[in-house]
Amino acid sequence: MTTLKELRYKASRTKLRAPQAWWEHRGLNDKDVLFASFERSGNTWLRFVLMEILTTGDAGFLNVNQVLPEMGTHREMKPVLPNGGRLIKTHEQYRSEYKRAIYLMRDLRDVMLSNWARDKEMGFSAYFDHGKGMDGYVESFLRGKVTRFGSWQSHVDSWLNCPLAKNGNLLVVRYEDLRRDTETGLLEMLEFLGINGDRDRIRRAIENNSLRNMREKEEKAKNSGAPLVKGTLLRKHNVNREDARFVRTGSVGGWREKLSDSQIDMVTRYAGEALLRAGYPAGLAMPVQGEEVAAEVRA
Repeated sequence: MTTLKELRYKASRTKLRAPQAWWEHRGLNDKDVLFASFERSGNTWLRFVLMEILTTGDAGFLNVNQVLPEMGTHREMKPVLPNGGRLIKTHEQYRSEYKRAIYLMRDLRDVMLSNWARDKEMGFSAYFDHGKGMDGYVESFLRGKVTRFGSWQSHVDSWLNCPLAKNGNLLVVRYEDLRRDTETGLLEMLEFLGINGDRDRIRRAIENNSLRNMREKEEKAKNSGAPLVKGTLLRKHNVNREDARFVRTGSVGGWREKLSDSQIDMVTRYAGEALLRAGYPAGLAMPVQGEEVAAEVRA
């Protein structure tokens, strides 16, 4: 029997989500800044760090959305930016309602593997693999059939080629660069937001959201029984299973060890040009030294 969760999941990937997206976008104004990314690009971790810089409070899964809200929950939230605007999370492709934005970009292949792990954990991967396992899932992902937001390549193109990219109102931040030098990346983002960067505050926020501390925050939230993020329930009984964690150990470029040659070739056929435009190697080029990352936070 199909569950309510499965019905919602399927409906969110049909034309029914267009009016839902319109409804969720009500109440934006020209002072708001969008914090945009494709799903599973590190948005949650970075919002934790930014919340602690902007408010000096401790960020957690139970309060981050009260300060840096997700799209659709933003209308009653107070401004946190110097101009009186809000910093609002979105996974949507570029929309004309967006007037200023930070776009967090991550390598398609690592994003895809994180989505695969999530969908297997939730029992949804069979909707997309067509009985072919990971091979079928990879093709569905590259064709934009897996997430609610289309393909990674169309998502990236929509942002890199949007009007904001031409008028100076878009800041593109690569996840890999940010993990390699988080402090410098945060200073750049704060400058874009019109905020003077306090290096001591930035360093405290980075340390407070290390892998160890993020996992402690996850366990605290799971033990409370509250939702982790909008539409995602915490699973207290699975807290020690690596594939059930929201905060997982990973590495930049982990796809090199996890994808088969045929899967990498498939990615190159579908999205090689988009990867190159975004500054990523289309094939098995060696990673840049120092790109190792301590933690991957889904969202």
